[in-house]
Amino acid sequence: MITRRVTFRLYPNRRQQDTLHYWRKMHCSLYNAAVYNRKTQYQKFGHSVGYLEQQNSLPAFKEVWTEYKPLGSHALQATLKRVDFAFVRFFKGLGKYPKFKASRRYSGWTYPDKQSWKAHTTGNNGDLELANLGSIQMRGKARMWGTPTTCTITYRNNRWYASITVQCTPTRETGSGAIGLDLGCKDAITLSTGEKIAKPDFIKEGQQKVKVASKKLRHKRAPNRNKKIKASRRWRKERQQVSSLQRKVARQRSDWLHQTTSSIVSSNSLVAGEQLNVRGMTRKGKKQKRQKAGLNRSILDVGFGMIGQMLEYKLAESSGFYVESPTKTLKPTQRCAKCWELTPKTLADRVHVCSNPACQHTEDRDVNAAQVNLIWASGKSGYQGRRSSPSAPRIFQDRGVERSSLGAEPPSSTLCASMKQLGALKRQKLALQRSKGE
Repeated sequence: MITRRVTFRLYPNRRQQDTLHYWRKMHCSLYNAAVYNRKTQYQKFGHSVGYLEQQNSLPAFKEVWTEYKPLGSHALQATLKRVDFAFVRFFKGLGKYPKFKASRRYSGWTYPDKQSWKAHTTGNNGDLELANLGSIQMRGKARMWGTPTTCTITYRNNRWYASITVQCTPTRETGSGAIGLDLGCKDAITLSTGEKIAKPDFIKEGQQKVKVASKKLRHKRAPNRNKKIKASRRWRKERQQVSSLQRKVARQRSDWLHQTTSSIVSSNSLVAGEQLNVRGMTRKGKKQKRQKAGLNRSILDVGFGMIGQMLEYKLAESSGFYVESPTKTLKPTQRCAKCWELTPKTLADRVHVCSNPACQHTEDRDVNAAQVNLIWASGKSGYQGRRSSPSAPRIFQDRGVERSSLGAEPPSSTLCASMKQLGALKRQKLALQRSKGE
């Protein structure tokens, strides 16, 4: 069984909208109170507050603040768990110190089990029933449906959404072929067969519309809290227009990436890519900032980080494998696919001409790189550098899971544990106490 997430759009009535907004504000207040409690307890008393301590104080908290009772105990525990995740990320050095959140920027809340909600659907539209609120119509379609486990209510762009995780066994048809690919800005995806998939025109057209709308926005009176200046009505209207255009471009890009990756998976059970540090590649430049900003935009328009993730889970559903070659050590752009020799190139060199006199292999630069990735993944190169097993997907290689356990679900790497793990620990503790009492 695999966990998949399905997002439905909700259509609440006026009374339900007011209640949802009120609940979102209360969850935000609880989040801020939990952050303040941890901060003041440590600064004034040197006491480090953990998740279990805050969870155990919820019953007394609800006796004082009775308006939190309709929200449900498990949803409030999930909000406290969200605070715990933020502090664990901070202590690991993965994020900044948790800050207080404004209610208008607080996304929503989560129901970690099915006690307070129920989805009346088979994956195609339906209704969502929430405790103390009633039934809400929802629209959406899931490719695969199974057993719902958790539900997250979010509010984005003046719309309500329900993100439901389901336990299912997704299947996908695939072929027996193997192919390598190379990502680029001019041609989004270059395959080892010589086929090139260009970046679609609608992305450029959409970005141009966003640019024109953003120019109009700059001519309106923007808000400034330091000077106590409120945004004009025209600025708010134009800001909504810019956001709408940006969301449309994002949806078009996502749809194109899904169609492209599904087409690749439908005929290939082994896809070889390369490890790319997209965050480092799109980092703000210290020199030639305008040129670097244009390159960053081109990389993000193609969706370098999304392509690998989509290929990975789609191939896992079809019992295929997605393998990424170590770019820094393998250097597929400079390596020859025939004799495996390195030929230094600049970005201006778009054709690979092998420097080995005995080889002289000539091929398109990107096609040659895709072929190198495929040869490395298939294990036919004899390359002795850092190598992961080509028979294991990237997600298992990164977590160090043995090849014999590929059929099992990868273990969780979070120290603070999940709601499900905490429940299991509490049941074990209760069972131990009962055995001692007997």
